[in-house]
Amino acid sequence: MTSRFRARPAAARWPRACAAATAAVVAVAVASMSAQQPAAPVQAPGAPRQPVPGAQTPAAPATRPQVVTPAPSATAARAFTAPVGLLFNTVRPDKVADFEKLIAAVRARLESSTDPTIQAQAKGWRFYKAAEPGPGNSVLYVFVVDPTVPGEDYGLGRILSQDSTDTAELQETWKLYTGSVTGGGSLLNLSLVPDAPPEPAAGEKPAEATEKPAEATEKPEGAVGPASETAKPGQKPVPPATKK
Repeated sequence: MTSRFRARPAAARWPRACAAATAAVVAVAVASMSAQQPAAPVQAPGAPRQPVPGAQTPAAPATRPQVVTPAPSATAARAFTAPVGLLFNTVRPDKVADFEKLIAAVRARLESSTDPTIQAQAKGWRFYKAAEPGPGNSVLYVFVVDPTVPGEDYGLGRILSQDSTDTAELQETWKLYTGSVTGGGSLLNLSLVPDAPPEPAAGEKPAEATEKPAEATEKPEGAVGPASETAKPGQKPVPPATKK
């Protein structure tokens, strides 16, 4: 009886001993891991932050590419291939004054240019403003070019930048265009519709229908020819002589 009562306390102490041993093992593992990693160096206040050996360096944030506004001379070419051309520009209603300032600058450049090509372009270039609203309640401007100089660039940027030496003034003038249009540069090539052939008058037959096929000049032997033109009424027509 005495041996039984003494065995129970030993068995009760067994889970506590296992838990203590497990905690000791975990403490030793943590201590060994801490000893393997070097301590972070102490930095003086205000000194630049030094990277910790073995630590991962965070990636630098991606930088967005800068958007460069193209110069007026770098705009897309506007060239015509037909004798007559149209250019359409839709303008914001509150920017009409700015766009018409731009047109005045283009006109001045066309009149003062000494370039033979631009002088030829200026002869047929007219600027119009539509009375009807454009798409999205915009104001529609139509440039009519008659006649065109085929293959030459009619872009407004090219005209403004021709013989220009003041870059700052050119950029300010070009802002009048970029800040006022909702869409620009739509181009149409126009060719003259050819005249239709004249129609015959009422009751008149077409010319080809009045022509008769030419009669054969020779007839085969034995064929009976038409009656003699000298035959009189009541007389038998004299047959034409046959070849022997």
